[in-house]
Amino acid sequence: MKKQSKILMTVTALLIMFLVAGCSGKKESKNLTVSTFGLATKQMTRDVLKPFGKDNNLTVKSQFGDSSSRFTQVSHNPNSGIDVIELAQNNAVAGNNKNVFKKIDFSKLKNFKYLTKDQQKLAKDTNSVPYTVNSIGIIYNPKKTGKITSWDQLWDKALEGKIAIPDIATTFGPAMVYLANQHALNEEQPSNTLQNGKIDQDKAFKALKELKPNVVKTYSKSSDLANMFKSGEIDAAVVGDFAVGMIKNAAPDVEYVVPQAGTYANYDTASILKNSKNTDAAYKYLDYRISKQSQTKVAGSNSLNNAPVNSSVTLSDPQYMTYGDTAKRAKMLDFNYVNKQLPTWIKLWNKTMN
Repeated sequence: MKKQSKILMTVTALLIMFLVAGCSGKKESKNLTVSTFGLATKQMTRDVLKPFGKDNNLTVKSQFGDSSSRFTQVSHNPNSGIDVIELAQNNAVAGNNKNVFKKIDFSKLKNFKYLTKDQQKLAKDTNSVPYTVNSIGIIYNPKKTGKITSWDQLWDKALEGKIAIPDIATTFGPAMVYLANQHALNEEQPSNTLQNGKIDQDKAFKALKELKPNVVKTYSKSSDLANMFKSGEIDAAVVGDFAVGMIKNAAPDVEYVVPQAGTYANYDTASILKNSKNTDAAYKYLDYRISKQSQTKVAGSNSLNNAPVNSSVTLSDPQYMTYGDTAKRAKMLDFNYVNKQLPTWIKLWNKTMN
């Protein structure tokens, strides 16, 4: 009896140990919800979300939309259920300042070493991983406008009532303020315009007022430009390079130019939300986004046309992206400065342009 009792006690103790271990052990997540840009949802799903889910045996759910509105959503609702959010650089800076993201352990990202020092610094400063870079240029119909080569030509009276520019609240809206400042100072080089990243606000908005007769619309969605060119409503626009392919599909006669003087850049980033319940899967996603395999795939013109940030990726025929010579001529804005100025700029913009 004593022997049987000891055996029973031993078996019971072992069962309790296994139960405790099972309860305390972390269960591997099989789900991930990603909030991302809504410009090319088909390609994003086909070339990023589905392959990642398949490779990692995960169910990946998605939310699509513009950067600003999605950022506003997660800022006001920290329990949105979203695990990873992809944002424009200005929103990534604001999100980190508002403590919306988890602090990233970069040692968990094996592909992090392939980013440049500046890109790694941006990641550490914002707890967001840059996965592509884009910049602005001028898209125009040469049959209607003639050849356009410089930013200053946007102010030409020959373009009265013919151009569209990004609204101040969009990804590249603040870049329009910098371009106006650049024009006001009669300088072509973006780097020469900036004094510690700052601009002359009065001169910039005076230049925007001078530009207004040429502006048909300040747009919020790049997709709107395709129909505007197709219908002949506009003949030229300032646009992010990520939208050029889509516009050319709708209006084949248009051409795209990044003035030799330079351009302004924006990184798109991926962050893990503070209240994510699927952190392991989220880290895998961030690392996948900057992997050579994924970066090469999405750089294709039939995919997202995303310029790679992984330094091991080499492109033989980059089209309409911030890569090579264009990347060398692209200047980053100081979004800590821009975001502080933005409430004032929005008021001045609405007073000047609307």
